[in-house]
Amino acid sequence: MSRLKTVSLRRRVTLSVMIVLFAVMVTLVFTVDALFASQSSRDVETVLLDRARTAQQLAKTQKYTGNQLVHKVDGMGVQVLLTMPNGMTYGTAPDNDERFKTVQRDLPDGSSITLYGDTTVLSAAQIRLRNLLAAVGLGALAVTAGALVFVVRRALAPLDTMTTLARSITGGHRGRRLNPLRTNNELGRTAAAFDDMLDSLEGAEATARASEERTKRFVADAAHELRTPITGVQAVAEALMQTGLDEAGAEERDRMNLLLVRESRRAGRLVDDLLALARIDAGLELQFERVDLLALAEAEVSRSTLLAPDLDIEAEGAPVVVDGDPQRLAQVLVNLSDNARQATGPQGKVRLTVGVFAGRALVTVKDNGPGVAFRDRERIFDRLTRLDEARDRRHGGSGLGLAIARGVARAHGGDLTCAVPDPGEPGAAFVLSLPLASR
Repeated sequence: MSRLKTVSLRRRVTLSVMIVLFAVMVTLVFTVDALFASQSSRDVETVLLDRARTAQQLAKTQKYTGNQLVHKVDGMGVQVLLTMPNGMTYGTAPDNDERFKTVQRDLPDGSSITLYGDTTVLSAAQIRLRNLLAAVGLGALAVTAGALVFVVRRALAPLDTMTTLARSITGGHRGRRLNPLRTNNELGRTAAAFDDMLDSLEGAEATARASEERTKRFVADAAHELRTPITGVQAVAEALMQTGLDEAGAEERDRMNLLLVRESRRAGRLVDDLLALARIDAGLELQFERVDLLALAEAEVSRSTLLAPDLDIEAEGAPVVVDGDPQRLAQVLVNLSDNARQATGPQGKVRLTVGVFAGRALVTVKDNGPGVAFRDRERIFDRLTRLDEARDRRHGGSGLGLAIARGVARAHGGDLTCAVPDPGEPGAAFVLSLPLASR
């Protein structure tokens, strides 16, 4: 696992800027020194060339002797050596010509003149300039270093703000944010990303807390639901042990046996529903095949008719084929039909309508019961939720049927909702929506 290098950002920025400035200053000193030396050399050469042209013009007039010509040309750091055609010389040449710049020209009378420019003064000036640049550069670096410490501290102050905020949140002060004024620069984008991260983390934490609370509440409710039938089974079993063997005792025993069977089935139904929810939460393993929803609806009508012969239940619509697990989809219709029968009673009216709308397969289960209030149309799918009119313990409902049905529907890529009934019509309508079968 890679680890982030956590060097001091202030020190890194300051040292980086100082190194860059030092390199710039050194380059500047050498560049100025080289330019100064080159320009000084050109200036000395220009002076010597001017003196040479002056000597040539004076030689043309033939009014000056050799000494007079040398006297007119030399001076101001320039030495002259005039060599006549007969070999005579006037003026003097420097003993060490290494520090002199030399220009030689021929004169009209056949003589030659050599001019020596002294560069000692220029070299001294160059050294002074070099020392001055070095001193100014070092002073500028020192001042810049001091200014950088202050400027970088001010520039990185938002990072200190982020650090302070992170520590305060770690200490339990939730809900605080940086709220950058601008998000089109580096610090603004970093601050915005930091706020987004905090929102995500706190949202995930809140979701986890809510999920934990729901789990605790569900476990407590499930334990309460199981306690009722188990208590009933225990009470009936104890009563059976005390029942006599006479004729009256036999009738009482038969009645208690029926109660025992009913409570056992109720407990078994609740355990089966809890296991189904656990499988849904863990991810259902579905066996997909082509399923005709109208055929499933007709099969459910047959089952409900056997359970409640007086129930007015019918399936209608056209055949619609989907890709799904036939057993799980049948379980959805069973739960919806049982829910409708419990809401309407054994002599109610239930209609299962199969069709297609907006490219989706729909199965609508409608009853003429008391209906579902608007505020309860989503809450009714919560686990272990009963509505007084439609979900009564006396009917054997566990409060998990609709939650299981919605879980199965969503595992198929669909959904289950409680629809708004048509105006003037009583009862409730539940709509199962599924993707159509692929061709």
